[in-house]
Formats: sequence, structure tokens, C-alpha cells
Amino acid sequence: MIKKASAVLAAFATSLFASGAYADQPKPWQYDLQDAASPVMTDIRWFEHYTLAFIVPITIFVLLLLIVVVVRFRASANPVPSKTSHNTAIEIIWTLGPVLVLLAIAIPSFKLLNKELIIPEKPDVTVKATATQWLWSYEYQQENPVSFDSIILKDADREAAGKTDLAKYPRLLAADNELVVPVNKNVRLLVTAAPTDVIHSFAMPAFGVKIDAIPGRLNESWFLAEKEGLYYGQCSELCGKDHGFMPIAIRVVSEDKYKAWLAAAATDLTKANKDLMAATDGPATVNVAQNVAQ
Repeated sequence: MIKKASAVLAAFATSLFASGAYADQPKPWQYDLQDAASPVMTDIRWFEHYTLAFIVPITIFVLLLLIVVVVRFRASANPVPSKTSHNTAIEIIWTLGPVLVLLAIAIPSFKLLNKELIIPEKPDVTVKATATQWLWSYEYQQENPVSFDSIILKDADREAAGKTDLAKYPRLLAADNELVVPVNKNVRLLVTAAPTDVIHSFAMPAFGVKIDAIPGRLNESWFLAEKEGLYYGQCSELCGKDHGFMPIAIRVVSEDKYKAWLAAAATDLTKANKDLMAATDGPATVNVAQNVAQ
């Protein structure tokens, strides 16, 4: 009985770590940002928590102030209202206070914007993402380009694709072909939309990336994924009736696996994807669990 209970607990822990390692995605009743998987997203999460330290006290203060005004200065309790028109001390406080708060928020926000917008001079990988109603087309910018389309994974195609595990390949987020990138490498992202299409938006929350895909314009962003696994995002600009069915799936793997996949994908994308899945979608190991915990 004890052995059986231990086995159940081990299986639960394994599934917990495996889902965390392989699929970073929205979670039910999630009230915070997704876990950071890039340096930029780490700073975004810090800045969000930092600004809350200002927002929460200010909101509580304003609420208490409103309650005091409503109770103390209601008509029945204060039939003769004050005719005071000036108060120098209060005017100085409500002028300097907001200025100091804005400065405290602005300085780190400018640093974060610079980190997001300054593209590394020598990126390790450059990928062009082109949006079309309602799919993403990826092209690796290299001597022998590799390009493919990525559309939402239909339930009828799950078994053939080997993606029946809903924890790793969630409904409405999984794609037939993931964008594959190496871990701990600078990825330059060129984003646009087809010339005759509408505006879309490439959003990957775990990487802190959100950039518009505009017809006739090439926008630029970057990310550095620090943890291997599957990461999910979506088009974040209302683009038509299937806007909610335009997921973004990025698989982050080791550099060796990435190079092997890239070489194989040039001739047979389907086989390259299945070989990569076989190499990465095995049962969770101690090393994977440790990686997730970091």
C-alpha cells in the first residue's frame, strides 16, 4: 500500500514538473503574469510588481478619502459647507506627490523600454514572421532559408501529429508546426503581415514580446529564451472572425537539437518535427524538474 501511494505521488510530481517544463501557457484563474522565460520578461514582471507598490496604496488612500468626504461632509452632518478656496500646504502636497510618484515610475520604465527596443547587434538567429488571416508563416533568414506555415492544431489531426497530450499541446493554443529556436541565444524577430491582409499582433507573454504585424511594414523585436520547453502565445490584435484561432507556438531546445532540426527541416519538415518531438517529449527526468525549479 505504501509503495502504491509512493508511486502515485511520484507520478503526480512527474506530471507536474513535465507540464511546467514543456508548456508555459495561460492557467485557469491566473491573476499574475506568466512566469518569465527571458531577461526582458523578468524585468517586466519586476516592474509590474514594483508599480503595484504605488497603485495599491494610492487606490486605498483615494477610497478612504472618498468615504471620509461622503460621511463627514454629507448634507445632514454638515448643513453649512465650508467656503475655503485655498490651502497652500495641500496644494504643495498634491503637486509634489504625483510628480515624485511619476518620476519613480518613469525612470525604471525608460530602462525597460530601452532593453526591449534595442536589438542585439549580432543576433544568433533571425526569423521573419508573416501574419495572414489566420495563420503565421515563418522564414529563417539564413543562407539556405527554411520556411513553413503554422496553423492551429485541429482535434482531428492530434493523433496523426502525435500531440494528444492536452497538457503539453492545449486546445486552441497548440499549432501544427512550432517555431523552433535554441535556448540562451538571441533571436531577432521580423514581423509583418501579408500586403493585402489586416493588422495582426505577435504576442508571446513568457518572453515579454508583443509587436504589431502591419501590412507593408516590417517591425522588429527580439528575445532570448532561458529555459527549454514549449511556449504559447496568440495574435493580440482583432483581425477577423478567426482571431481567436491564430495561436503562436515556440519550442525552445538545446543548440544541438536546434541545428539537427534545422538541417532536417530544409528537406522534410514533418519528419524533422517528429524527430524533435521524440527527442524532447519523453518522460520528465530529474534534470527537467531541476530546470523548472530554477
